[in-house]
Amino acid sequence: MTDPIIPSTKPRTISDLAKLAGVHPGTVSRALADNPLVNPETRARIQALAHEHDFRLNQMASRLRTQKTNVIGVVVPLGHERRQHVSDPFFMAILGYLADALTEAGYDIMLSRVIPDASDWLERIVDSGMLDGVLLIGQSDQFEAIERVAQRYRPLVVWGSHIEGQHHCAVGVDNRAGGLRAGRRLIERGCRQIAFFGEIRTLELSERYAGLQQATQEAGLGEPIQCATHLASDVMSDEIAGHLDRLRGRIDGIAAASDVIAMHTIRVLADRGIAVPGGLPVIGFDDLPLASTIVPRLTTVRQDIQEGASAMIAALFARLGGEDAPSVVMPADLILRDSA
Repeated sequence: MTDPIIPSTKPRTISDLAKLAGVHPGTVSRALADNPLVNPETRARIQALAHEHDFRLNQMASRLRTQKTNVIGVVVPLGHERRQHVSDPFFMAILGYLADALTEAGYDIMLSRVIPDASDWLERIVDSGMLDGVLLIGQSDQFEAIERVAQRYRPLVVWGSHIEGQHHCAVGVDNRAGGLRAGRRLIERGCRQIAFFGEIRTLELSERYAGLQQATQEAGLGEPIQCATHLASDVMSDEIAGHLDRLRGRIDGIAAASDVIAMHTIRVLADRGIAVPGGLPVIGFDDLPLASTIVPRLTTVRQDIQEGASAMIAALFARLGGEDAPSVVMPADLILRDSA
C-alpha cells in the first residue's frame, strides 16, 4: 500500500481531508457526521485528524447535499396584537423550553416576530428553503392562513386551540374549560357581575371568554362584560384603569385573559386602594412563574407550558420523520391562590 498523499496546505475540503486520511471522501463525510456505518477506529482517526487540522465541515455544501438545513423556525405571529413583543413573559417562558429542546437535538433556531400584512406571510416562511420545520407560537387571528398552509406543509406545529375538523396540528390547553373553571370559581365566591379583561379576536382568547359565558349562563347570571384589553404592555395599564373607572360599582369579579393582564389589574386596583380579593377578586390565565410570587399570589388557570413545549417538539419530530401527529389538548387546571 502506498503512503497517502499529504496536501501541502491545510485541508479545506472533504477531499483534502480524505487524501490526508487515505480514505474515500464519502467515508470522511460519514465519519464527521458520526455515522455508525464507519468503522469506529477509522471514524475516531478521521475525527482526530479533523481536530488536529482545525477542519470545519462546509455546512452549506452539506445542506445542499442532504436537502436539510438543520434549522427550525420559531415564529410569533401578531396579526391581532401588533404592539406586543417577544419579551412578553409568556413568550419568553415557552421559547426557553423550545430552544433548549431544539438545540439539544442538534438544530439551530430562526426566531421571527411576524406582523402578517400579506396574506401569504406563512407561505413565504415555509417555502423559503431555509427551514426544516416551523413552530408557531399562537394562532393570532390567522387561523385560515395556518389551515391553508397545513394542508400541504407537514412539519408545522402550532401552540393554540384545537377545534373539530381543523387540519393543522395544535398543542395547547382546553381554553374553554379554563374559562369555565375561572367563572365558576368567581361565582362560588359570590360574584354576580363578572368582567372579562382581554381581547376576543383570537381563537384562544375567544374560547376563554366562551367558557366564562357558559359559567354565568349555568348560574343564571347576566352576560360577562367583555373589556377589550391589549396585551401590549405600553397601553395595558391605561386601558385597565379606564375599564375600572367606567365600571366602578358595576362589577364584583374579574377574569383576565392572561396572567400579565391580571397582574397589571391587581396593581391598578392597589393604586386605587381596592384590595384583592376582598374588594375585587381577580383570576388570571397561564400560571407563569411570576403568578406565585406577586402579592397577592395569583389564582389562575394553568397552562403547563413545559409539557406543551415538549408535546410540540415531539409532534414536530414525528412529522419531520414522515409520521402523523394529532393535536394535543391539555387539561386546564385552576390553581387556587390568594387573589380569588
